[in-house]
Amino acid sequence: MSRETPTAQKKNRPRQLTVSQKSQSRKRFGGVSVGLHINSVIVRIICLAALLLASYVFSHEVCSWLLCNGDFPNYRPIIQPREQILIFALPIVLVQLVILYGSGVYRSMLRYFPIRDALVICSRIFVAVFLLLILSFVPDIGEYLGPKRVLFLDFFVASAAVCTVRVLLRFVWERNNGGGAEKGSTTTRIAIFGAGDAGSMLAAMLKQKPKIRKLPVVFFDDSKSKRGLSICGIPVVGPLDDVEYWRKRYKFDEIAIAIPTAKISRVREIRKIAADAGLKVTLTPSLEELSLGKMSFAPLREFDIADLLDRPKLDLNGEDIAKMLNGKVVLVTGAGGSIGSEICRQVVACTPARLILVEQCEVLMFPVEQDLIANGCKECIVPEIADILDAPRMDEIFRKYRPEIIFHAAAHKHVPLMERQPAEALKNNSLGSLKIFELATKYETEACVMISTDKAINPTSAMGVSKRIAEIMLQSISQKPGNKTRFMAVRFGNVLGSSGSVIPTFKKQIAAGGPLTVTSAEMKRYFMTIPEAVGLVLQTGVIGKNGSIYVLDMGEPVKIIDIARHLIRLSGLEPGVDIDIEITGLRPGEKLFEELKSSGEDYEPSGHPRITRFKSTPLPYEKLYDLRDLVGEIAHVPDRNKVKEQLCGIVPEYRPSFD
Repeated sequence: MSRETPTAQKKNRPRQLTVSQKSQSRKRFGGVSVGLHINSVIVRIICLAALLLASYVFSHEVCSWLLCNGDFPNYRPIIQPREQILIFALPIVLVQLVILYGSGVYRSMLRYFPIRDALVICSRIFVAVFLLLILSFVPDIGEYLGPKRVLFLDFFVASAAVCTVRVLLRFVWERNNGGGAEKGSTTTRIAIFGAGDAGSMLAAMLKQKPKIRKLPVVFFDDSKSKRGLSICGIPVVGPLDDVEYWRKRYKFDEIAIAIPTAKISRVREIRKIAADAGLKVTLTPSLEELSLGKMSFAPLREFDIADLLDRPKLDLNGEDIAKMLNGKVVLVTGAGGSIGSEICRQVVACTPARLILVEQCEVLMFPVEQDLIANGCKECIVPEIADILDAPRMDEIFRKYRPEIIFHAAAHKHVPLMERQPAEALKNNSLGSLKIFELATKYETEACVMISTDKAINPTSAMGVSKRIAEIMLQSISQKPGNKTRFMAVRFGNVLGSSGSVIPTFKKQIAAGGPLTVTSAEMKRYFMTIPEAVGLVLQTGVIGKNGSIYVLDMGEPVKIIDIARHLIRLSGLEPGVDIDIEITGLRPGEKLFEELKSSGEDYEPSGHPRITRFKSTPLPYEKLYDLRDLVGEIAHVPDRNKVKEQLCGIVPEYRPSFD
């Protein structure tokens, strides 16, 4: 086994700059950068001044010509001698230059020159001319500003000249860069379905960013009024009925659906037409994503199973959520998990005073921390590596930061794994949660929201029963005399794309050539997207009542086998032909159907149409610590069957599976 010598290693190692070298490098090259920037500004000012001067001279000549009724033999300039034109033009150009640059429009890049900038330019030149016209009536100043009629005409000429030059520069830039993209061998010619706001915005952004290498060539739209029109120079041809004809004419290989409000049935119909024609189908980002310029990161996203969930648009009271979190110290346990990390992302958008990220696993913590830093939240976030079972460590965190809002997402969630070690599920999910609840009451936290699961309803798994016990403890401690904390639990089903979700597993199996493994052809689950679930969790934090359990509306349950078939087809394959689906049988602790309600629970409206509040008789606070001690004893029983058997005495509706 060969080894490199230290000298060789030093030679092969990429050159690293020390702090002092970096500083010197900044000084050395920073001057060049600043110099180039200053030169660029000077060039812009000179060019703009020249253009404004030319506009004034042109306005003067036009006025002079109009006064002599176009009679060139009798033509005489208004300002005589002619050399004085420049003297009168100087203060006018200077005022226009200052006002135009003060507006900030010349700090925008020429390649993105929009209508708004044109309006700003016209309005600022109008302000300058109006100011000059007022000054022209002042006796000692007006004589230096030239004829008023020239000033009036100069407004139109200068506005048109400045805007025209910027439009031409943008046109030249798009032609040069767009043309290069079009000739590139890897450029994909695409058709856009939807000639509305999203479609036009998508086409414009793709033209401005040739590095994405997707060239829009034609629009499809069902609206008859749009046929024969063009958007961004791209023709609108009508619906997809004659897609084969239009494909041959415009030579595209992909269709991007740019209708954010399209119904799922219509999306499926478009996809089927495209698939029959051998075309790839993609969904564009939403209008909000496009307006934020997210095309540079994800130009066109592939179909996701989330797009096939027929879910109504989530309606949240964003103002109330922001009010709850704004300026507060927020603590999130399990911050590195699928739900915890999304809670962090949505919380920082509400500008908390501080966000404490508590996570046991540093591997999960690191990407979440970096993501939040990249979004400009470095000063707001505080990552803390800690185990919720470590009482002294958690007490230290609570004492140091005094959190006002808690989102408790830390938990063991994988059903089959927890079936093999139910004691660990009890320690983390039940006893660990109680420690968080105790600290919340001790430090008088305003609200504590626990992430629960629909598997806690009539549980059949160790994970489900451990979460049900955590719910019982939460309701019990909410009755503690003098308690000032609102305690809430939120139940929901599977989230798409989470680390333990079926979707990543299916995608890996498809990539490996199959088969896709499904435990039962009849198994159904409720599914939500992660942002959807977290948005409703935050909403629950606003409307939640102390000691209450809430269940999120997850739509209709979906058969797992149907999801498998959808994913296979979305990969361009056929189930049973290209990829097989294998039925493996139920695993220990699994249910065929998830339930929404336990025995003894009544439900009532919560104030939000997609959140339901369940009422049940809580365990008296006086018995909470008897329960804690009993769970602690069970958690140290070595035999997992005995652990499950004893848990039946705590949660009578628990139906365990034994080895």
